[in-house]
Amino acid sequence: METFYESGSIPVHSCMMLGDAESARAFPRRDLVLGFCPTCGFVSNVAFDPSVQAYACGYEEQQAFSPRFRKFQSELIAGLIERYDLHGKDVVEIGCGKGDFLIELCNRGGNRGIGIDPACDPERMKNQVGDRVRFIQESYSPRHADWPCDFLCCRHTLEHIQPTQEFIRLMRSVVGDRTDMVVFFEVPAVERVLTECAFWDIYYEHCSYFSLGSLARVFRANRFEVVELHSDYDDQYLLIVARPTDQPTPASFPAEDDIDQLAADVKHFGRQVRQAIDVWKSRIADWRASGKRMAIWGSGSKCVSFLSAVGAPDAIEAVVDINPFRHGKWLAGSGKEVVSPESLPSSPPNVVLVMNPIYTEEIRRELQRLRIIAEVVPV
Repeated sequence: METFYESGSIPVHSCMMLGDAESARAFPRRDLVLGFCPTCGFVSNVAFDPSVQAYACGYEEQQAFSPRFRKFQSELIAGLIERYDLHGKDVVEIGCGKGDFLIELCNRGGNRGIGIDPACDPERMKNQVGDRVRFIQESYSPRHADWPCDFLCCRHTLEHIQPTQEFIRLMRSVVGDRTDMVVFFEVPAVERVLTECAFWDIYYEHCSYFSLGSLARVFRANRFEVVELHSDYDDQYLLIVARPTDQPTPASFPAEDDIDQLAADVKHFGRQVRQAIDVWKSRIADWRASGKRMAIWGSGSKCVSFLSAVGAPDAIEAVVDINPFRHGKWLAGSGKEVVSPESLPSSPPNVVLVMNPIYTEEIRRELQRLRIIAEVVPV
């Protein structure tokens, strides 16, 4: 692995909600060192320590409170149901989170579902599912091999697993000879992170980063045929659909031929990322010097990483989120409290930093509803 980026002393979790500012600021930290494999295109935190990862119910990653995200998810589910005839089928989701994807997939297709996630909260979802879906607080393992499964899905979980090859190999062994099974994975896109120098999209718990090519390669190397391979959600996410096979399959999508471009993007990121961080430090300092009140909208991993990189948490007056399960909790590292949009009018910001540009118009509408006039700045 060729190392190209280092970030010292960052929170080991970015979606773990803390009960007070003191424990949030004292949250465990580790160093991050990104490496790039010029052979397969895989990017990984080569300094990752899995022993500090502890996914539990306090982990709050749910995005489905956003209308924009719900639209994307509903369209994705509708397409999967149509293309793969997911009606009355058995669905297993690895890393199901709070279950909104699995619940909608089962409700719309009349499917039966099992969600596996050590951080899921069955009590939180029990009123939404009836007998059609059940949730299990554990990690995926060979003991799940006997479960009926027509559609195996895993969204935004693979990037949290460092031994990627071992995990895909485990999944393939669990799938066994059920060659009619459909497998669907979704992960963040490293291509966008590298080309945009999006340092706020690099965080400790994301120890593995994929391009379309490297994602396809790890599946093909473990006896899967790649059926679909593309990006979505403003090119932030990569989606792959595969079927198990007994024979090696050659690359069939143009996007799989990406090693040279990835190598160039890695060099670009390594040369430009410090400048990108300094630009944001300077902008925040200028706003602060001019007496402007700043708020960050979006308290998830991007926010935690952004504040870890640029510092100056005292310059940010409020961290806002529409997820009610985050309100009144504190962010690891910076110790900033997360507040609801309704709290803003009492001390309205002059500048609102939007942690994910895809939500910019949605946030503008919320600010208008709250009668707040502010400069909206997508990060």
